[in-house]
Amino acid sequence: MLPVLHHEDRFIVVDKPSGLAVHPGWSGDERTALHEVRDAIGRKVFPVHRLDRATSGVLVFALDSESARAFCEMFEQGRIEKHYLALVRGVTPEAGTIEHPIPRREGGPRVPASTSYRRVWRGEHLSLVDAEPHSGRLHQVRRHMKHISHPLLGDANYGKGALNRDYRDRFGLGRLALHARSLGFLHPWEGRPVTFEAALPEDLRAPFERIGVVI
Repeated sequence: MLPVLHHEDRFIVVDKPSGLAVHPGWSGDERTALHEVRDAIGRKVFPVHRLDRATSGVLVFALDSESARAFCEMFEQGRIEKHYLALVRGVTPEAGTIEHPIPRREGGPRVPASTSYRRVWRGEHLSLVDAEPHSGRLHQVRRHMKHISHPLLGDANYGKGALNRDYRDRFGLGRLALHARSLGFLHPWEGRPVTFEAALPEDLRAPFERIGVVI
Protein backbone atom coordinates (compact mmCIF):
# COMPACT_ATOMS: atom_id res chain seq x y z
CA MET A 1 0.00 0.00 0.00
CA LEU A 2 1.19 3.52 -0.75
CA PRO A 3 1.80 5.72 2.31
CA VAL A 4 -1.53 7.33 3.31
CA LEU A 5 -1.39 11.04 4.13
CA HIS A 6 -5.14 11.39 4.81
CA HIS A 7 -8.22 9.19 4.53
CA GLU A 8 -11.88 10.05 5.05
CA ASP A 9 -15.21 8.90 3.64
CA ARG A 10 -15.07 10.89 0.38
CA PHE A 11 -11.40 11.05 -0.55
CA ILE A 12 -7.96 9.66 0.21
CA VAL A 13 -4.55 11.33 -0.14
CA VAL A 14 -1.46 9.19 -0.71
CA ASP A 15 2.25 9.64 -1.33
CA LYS A 16 3.04 8.25 -4.80
CA PRO A 17 6.56 6.99 -5.54
CA SER A 18 8.44 7.81 -8.72
CA GLY A 19 8.05 5.16 -11.43
CA LEU A 20 4.39 4.36 -10.74
CA ALA A 21 1.70 5.58 -13.15
CA VAL A 22 -1.51 7.00 -11.66
CA HIS A 23 -4.10 5.38 -13.93
CA PRO A 24 -4.03 2.56 -16.53
CA GLY A 25 -5.87 4.73 -19.04
CA TRP A 26 -2.97 7.16 -18.99
CA SER A 27 -0.23 4.56 -19.18
CA GLY A 28 -1.47 1.11 -20.21
CA ASP A 29 0.30 -0.30 -17.14
CA GLU A 30 -1.20 -3.33 -15.44
CA ARG A 31 -0.28 -2.01 -11.98
CA THR A 32 -0.85 1.63 -11.10
CA ALA A 33 -1.44 3.87 -8.08
CA LEU A 34 -5.17 3.45 -8.69
CA HIS A 35 -4.86 -0.34 -8.34
CA GLU A 36 -2.68 -0.08 -5.24
CA VAL A 37 -5.11 2.21 -3.41
CA ARG A 38 -8.26 0.42 -4.59
CA ASP A 39 -7.00 -2.98 -3.45
CA ALA A 40 -5.71 -1.66 -0.12
CA ILE A 41 -8.97 0.01 0.93
CA GLY A 42 -11.33 -2.41 -0.83
CA ARG A 43 -13.42 0.11 -2.74
CA LYS A 44 -13.54 1.94 -6.04
CA VAL A 45 -11.38 5.04 -6.33
CA PHE A 46 -11.55 7.89 -8.84
CA PRO A 47 -8.42 9.74 -10.09
CA VAL A 48 -9.04 13.50 -10.06
CA HIS A 49 -5.65 14.84 -11.16
CA ARG A 50 -2.43 13.68 -12.79
CA LEU A 51 1.10 13.18 -11.59
CA ASP A 52 3.65 12.05 -14.17
CA ARG A 53 4.89 8.49 -13.71
CA ALA A 54 8.36 9.84 -12.86
CA THR A 55 7.07 12.39 -10.33
CA SER A 56 6.63 11.49 -6.67
CA GLY A 57 4.44 13.08 -4.03
CA VAL A 58 0.94 14.08 -3.00
CA LEU A 59 -1.86 12.38 -4.95
CA VAL A 60 -5.62 12.57 -4.32
CA PHE A 61 -8.27 9.99 -5.20
CA ALA A 62 -11.99 10.61 -4.72
CA LEU A 63 -14.03 7.73 -3.32
CA ASP A 64 -17.34 8.34 -5.10
CA SER A 65 -18.44 9.94 -8.37
CA GLU A 66 -19.95 13.05 -6.75
CA SER A 67 -16.72 13.76 -4.88
CA ALA A 68 -14.75 13.16 -8.07
CA ARG A 69 -16.78 15.84 -9.86
CA ALA A 70 -16.19 18.28 -7.01
CA PHE A 71 -12.42 17.73 -7.05
CA CYS A 72 -12.18 17.88 -10.84
CA GLU A 73 -13.96 21.25 -10.79
CA MET A 74 -11.58 22.52 -8.11
CA PHE A 75 -8.54 21.49 -10.14
CA GLU A 76 -9.95 22.91 -13.37
CA GLN A 77 -10.84 26.22 -11.72
CA GLY A 78 -7.43 26.59 -10.08
CA ARG A 79 -8.80 26.39 -6.54
CA ILE A 80 -6.14 23.93 -5.42
CA GLU A 81 -2.68 25.17 -4.47
CA LYS A 82 0.08 22.85 -5.65
CA HIS A 83 3.78 23.10 -4.81
CA TYR A 84 6.56 21.05 -6.39
CA LEU A 85 10.26 20.83 -5.60
CA ALA A 86 12.34 20.75 -8.78
CA LEU A 87 16.12 20.54 -9.15
CA VAL A 88 17.05 22.33 -12.36
CA ARG A 89 20.11 23.13 -14.43
CA GLY A 90 21.63 26.58 -14.03
CA VAL A 91 21.04 29.41 -11.59
CA THR A 92 17.48 30.69 -11.90
CA PRO A 93 16.27 34.16 -10.95
CA GLU A 94 15.18 34.34 -7.32
CA ALA A 95 11.52 34.18 -8.37
CA GLY A 96 9.32 34.59 -11.40
CA THR A 97 6.17 33.62 -13.24
CA ILE A 98 6.22 31.72 -16.52
CA GLU A 99 3.34 32.33 -18.94
CA HIS A 100 3.63 29.95 -21.87
CA PRO A 101 0.92 27.91 -23.65
CA ILE A 102 1.24 24.12 -23.57
CA PRO A 103 -1.19 21.25 -24.31
CA ARG A 104 -3.56 19.76 -21.74
CA ARG A 105 -2.81 16.32 -23.18
CA GLU A 106 -0.46 14.68 -25.67
CA GLY A 107 -1.17 15.92 -29.20
CA GLY A 108 -3.74 18.46 -28.04
CA PRO A 109 -3.81 22.16 -28.87
CA ARG A 110 -1.72 24.58 -26.85
CA VAL A 111 -3.67 26.47 -24.21
CA PRO A 112 -2.66 29.20 -21.73
CA ALA A 113 -0.60 27.97 -18.77
CA SER A 114 1.02 29.75 -15.85
CA THR A 115 3.62 28.64 -13.29
CA SER A 116 5.18 30.70 -10.49
CA TYR A 117 8.49 29.65 -9.00
CA ARG A 118 10.77 30.63 -6.13
CA ARG A 119 14.41 29.61 -5.81
CA VAL A 120 15.05 27.93 -2.46
CA TRP A 121 18.69 26.88 -2.98
CA ARG A 122 21.42 27.63 -5.48
CA GLY A 123 24.62 25.83 -6.30
CA GLU A 124 27.32 26.74 -8.76
CA HIS A 125 25.44 25.24 -11.70
CA LEU A 126 22.10 24.15 -10.20
CA SER A 127 19.00 25.56 -8.52
CA LEU A 128 16.28 24.02 -6.39
CA VAL A 129 12.97 25.76 -6.98
CA ASP A 130 9.55 25.63 -5.41
CA ALA A 131 7.24 25.62 -8.45
CA GLU A 132 3.55 26.43 -8.19
CA PRO A 133 1.55 25.62 -11.36
CA HIS A 134 -1.64 27.65 -11.58
CA SER A 135 -3.09 25.44 -14.30
CA GLY A 136 -3.05 21.72 -15.01
CA ARG A 137 -1.27 21.02 -18.27
CA LEU A 138 0.77 18.08 -19.56
CA HIS A 139 4.28 18.10 -18.00
CA GLN A 140 3.66 21.73 -17.02
CA VAL A 141 6.50 22.31 -14.55
CA ARG A 142 8.93 20.39 -16.75
CA ARG A 143 7.96 22.26 -19.92
CA HIS A 144 7.90 25.66 -18.27
CA MET A 145 11.32 25.30 -16.65
CA LYS A 146 12.73 24.12 -19.98
CA HIS A 147 11.09 27.16 -21.63
CA ILE A 148 13.21 29.49 -19.47
CA SER A 149 16.35 27.38 -20.16
CA HIS A 150 16.41 25.63 -16.77
CA PRO A 151 15.40 22.02 -17.51
CA LEU A 152 14.98 19.54 -14.69
CA LEU A 153 17.70 17.05 -13.88
CA GLY A 154 16.74 13.49 -14.77
CA ASP A 155 14.21 14.62 -17.37
CA ALA A 156 14.45 12.28 -20.36
CA ASN A 157 11.98 14.35 -22.40
CA TYR A 158 13.10 17.93 -21.90
CA GLY A 159 16.53 17.70 -20.29
CA LYS A 160 20.08 16.86 -21.41
CA GLY A 161 20.92 13.16 -21.63
CA ALA A 162 24.64 13.58 -20.96
CA LEU A 163 23.99 15.71 -17.87
CA ASN A 164 21.38 13.27 -16.58
CA ARG A 165 23.84 10.38 -16.96
CA ASP A 166 26.57 12.35 -15.22
CA TYR A 167 24.39 13.05 -12.15
CA ARG A 168 23.18 9.47 -12.11
CA ASP A 169 26.72 8.09 -12.18
CA ARG A 170 28.28 10.59 -9.75
CA PHE A 171 25.44 11.17 -7.28
CA GLY A 172 22.96 8.31 -7.78
CA LEU A 173 20.21 10.56 -9.14
CA GLY A 174 18.43 7.94 -11.24
CA ARG A 175 15.01 9.58 -11.56
CA LEU A 176 13.29 12.82 -12.47
CA ALA A 177 14.13 15.47 -9.86
CA LEU A 178 10.51 16.53 -9.35
CA HIS A 179 8.46 15.99 -6.19
CA ALA A 180 4.89 17.12 -5.48
CA ARG A 181 5.59 18.37 -1.97
CA SER A 182 2.18 19.79 -0.98
CA LEU A 183 -1.40 20.27 -2.04
CA GLY A 184 -3.86 22.59 -0.31
CA PHE A 185 -7.51 23.57 -0.75
CA LEU A 186 -10.70 24.46 1.06
CA HIS A 187 -12.30 21.20 2.19
CA PRO A 188 -15.20 20.73 -0.29
CA TRP A 189 -17.73 19.78 2.38
CA GLU A 190 -16.44 21.44 5.53
CA GLY A 191 -15.10 24.72 4.14
CA ARG A 192 -11.91 24.67 6.21
CA PRO A 193 -8.44 25.03 4.68
CA VAL A 194 -6.46 21.79 4.51
CA THR A 195 -2.92 21.10 3.30
CA PHE A 196 -1.28 17.73 2.73
CA GLU A 197 2.48 17.33 2.50
CA ALA A 198 4.77 14.51 1.37
CA ALA A 199 8.35 14.35 2.63
CA LEU A 200 11.17 14.15 0.13
CA PRO A 201 11.62 10.43 -0.72
CA GLU A 202 14.89 8.64 -0.18
CA ASP A 203 15.62 8.35 -3.93
CA LEU A 204 15.80 12.17 -4.00
CA ARG A 205 16.94 12.90 -0.45
CA ALA A 206 20.14 10.86 -0.69
CA PRO A 207 21.29 12.21 -4.10
CA PHE A 208 20.41 15.77 -3.03
CA GLU A 209 22.56 15.30 0.08
CA ARG A 210 25.49 14.05 -2.02
CA ILE A 211 25.10 16.97 -4.44
CA GLY A 212 25.02 19.41 -1.53
CA VAL A 213 21.45 20.62 -1.93
CA VAL A 214 20.19 22.31 1.23
CA ILE A 215 16.43 22.51 1.78
